[in-house]
Amino acid sequence: MADNGDSGSAESGGDDIARHRAAIDALDDAILARLSERAQHAHAIGMIKGTGAAYRPEREAQVLARMAAANPGPLPDDAVTGVFRQIMSACLALERRLAIGYLGPAGTFSHAAVHRHFGDFVDAMPYASIDEVFRAAESGQVDYAVVPVENSTEGAVGRTLDLIAQTPLAICGEAKLRVQQHLMTRAPALAGIGRVYSHAQSLAQCTRWLARNLPQASRVPVASNAEAARLAGAEDGAAAIAGENAAAIHAVPILVRNIEDEPNNTTRFWVLGHHAAGASGHDQTSVVIACPNKPGALVAVLEPFARHGVSMSRVESRPSRVELWEYLFFVDVAGHSGDAPVAAALADLRAIAPHVKLLGSYPAPLAPSAASTPSKAR
Repeated sequence: MADNGDSGSAESGGDDIARHRAAIDALDDAILARLSERAQHAHAIGMIKGTGAAYRPEREAQVLARMAAANPGPLPDDAVTGVFRQIMSACLALERRLAIGYLGPAGTFSHAAVHRHFGDFVDAMPYASIDEVFRAAESGQVDYAVVPVENSTEGAVGRTLDLIAQTPLAICGEAKLRVQQHLMTRAPALAGIGRVYSHAQSLAQCTRWLARNLPQASRVPVASNAEAARLAGAEDGAAAIAGENAAAIHAVPILVRNIEDEPNNTTRFWVLGHHAAGASGHDQTSVVIACPNKPGALVAVLEPFARHGVSMSRVESRPSRVELWEYLFFVDVAGHSGDAPVAAALADLRAIAPHVKLLGSYPAPLAPSAASTPSKAR
């Protein structure tokens, strides 16, 4: 009798699995039909737009925000918006497959930021320096550029700020990438590692871990984390600090994951193009201001934002490179340049500052769902 009971339970479980799988198959068929219908509408919109910009960052931001708000669970918001990012990427590629320039080689965090923001249905084009990425976008070799601007632990990327002050390109989007640094090597254990390759900034982000776990290993800065992974895969006794993409591309096993000293280490990237982004309803604006070299000048140029109730999220100074001890101030504020308070503040600012350049208004990235957990599950 016991055997018959066990057999009956297994058979009953098998029936339940088959029923759920049949339901999933039916849902997959329905999803595919809806995806095809969505793609047809997207293609029709592309035909109507003609030669206008195919990529509309404000529209994509609105779709992602709407899907996150409507998400009933059990999938976390990051999973839902990730799926819709790929759907929009594939639909856009029907209209026009975009070329995106980034700081290479393949496997860098900049490469990951391209796919996080644009999805996988684009041509990611690596360049050897931030200067070359800017030039490629300015000359039309690529449609858009993705460049790092700030890291939460290491601060601003000075070269990006210097170039954005001069370029005709506009900021039309932003991506934030959680930086997870992994130690990868062909050595079977930490004891077999004598050299650690990585970009200087990544080495700095893992200083405490390296001091505790590899105090005798030499730290060798190289041009990129992807190059570090390549070297670690080719040399005995060598390791690299890099991201998961670099490990996969160069086939180097990851020995220890997440060795960064700051667990919330995040890098911010700007998306640069030849057109402005429209208002999405949740935007931010970046400007650069030249300040006269006299007491109270910075307070005076920032006062219009306070007077018009515009919230500032960042102020960063850089040498102007025009005159000794003159500085440019990079300011990020909440809102779109077309919003009345921001427009009024910018108008007042232009009346008192010797130079004001609007770098762009663009959708603010969605905040990631808490630890990507299915908190909305019901």
